Amino acid sequence: MTAQRIYDTVADDFSRVNDLIIQRLSSDVPLVEKIAQYIIESGGKRLRPLLVLLSSQAAGYGKDDHLKLAAVIEFLHTATLLHDDVVDTSDMRRGRSTANARWGNAPSVLVGDFLYARAFEMMVELKSLSIMEVLSHATAVIAEGEVMQLMNVKNPDLTEDQYMKVIHNKTAMLFEAASHTGALLANANEEQELGLKDYGKHLGLAFQLVDDVLDYRGDAEAMGKNVGDDLAEGKTTLPLIHAMAHGTEDERQIIRQAIRKGGLDDLPRILDIVERSGAIEYTMTKAREQAALANACLKSLPETAHKEAMVLLTDIAVARVS
Repeated sequence: MTAQRIYDTVADDFSRVNDLIIQRLSSDVPLVEKIAQYIIESGGKRLRPLLVLLSSQAAGYGKDDHLKLAAVIEFLHTATLLHDDVVDTSDMRRGRSTANARWGNAPSVLVGDFLYARAFEMMVELKSLSIMEVLSHATAVIAEGEVMQLMNVKNPDLTEDQYMKVIHNKTAMLFEAASHTGALLANANEEQELGLKDYGKHLGLAFQLVDDVLDYRGDAEAMGKNVGDDLAEGKTTLPLIHAMAHGTEDERQIIRQAIRKGGLDDLPRILDIVERSGAIEYTMTKAREQAALANACLKSLPETAHKEAMVLLTDIAVARVS
């Protein structure tokens, strides 16, 4: 399986979206432009704009507004990254220094605000109240997800249900908004619209579950972050929730203490506990369940290269764990 096949399906559109993103980053304030370009150009797979291109065309869209919608989604995502890195006091993302590490917190927050504002300017240009409704709601839900995660830092009592709610709001919501607005742009029928909306949600959940596994069994070079970063920040993710529920009392206390304390003093022991408890397999099973649900949501769409690429995208999302 190769991700390149997916991008090849929308290669021309993807290139035009990139051009549009650079064009719409323009600002009379040089620092705004510098920070915005730095974060936009710092790599990443542009999965969310890719979802807009694939979902709109899988539903039969044939005009050009999907390019603008894809850029809107990327600006919303980039704004959340800028704010997220400040909240998490992160100094590394995708193998590069974060904007806040280079320029400080205040400029990063303000440029994040600029990107939100630019996204909403472009959203208005699409002249679709239904798309604005979905994206404005999604933006509020994502902010709530960030606050929920912040409230639960160093909280070892987070339940699996609470964890799923956090990752739905914080991560899956923008995937869902991307594929849903793609369907709305294409004037998809009701069944297809609901299917594409739910596809994004389940794909986003699968993607985040795999990310949380990679924090305990990842390749720092490939991920652009280090194994144990979530633990270092005191984040309780599903591998830890499962390990605490299925380990010995001593193991449970070691994990609880590590979450409360943050840092990586106990990382080798915790990696061992997570592996032996079956937490990796459990979390990956959940990820595969979400991926299967995502692909099932595409059944009402006609058989096209775009639909095929969406199925492949789901498969690749869960194939990242070796």
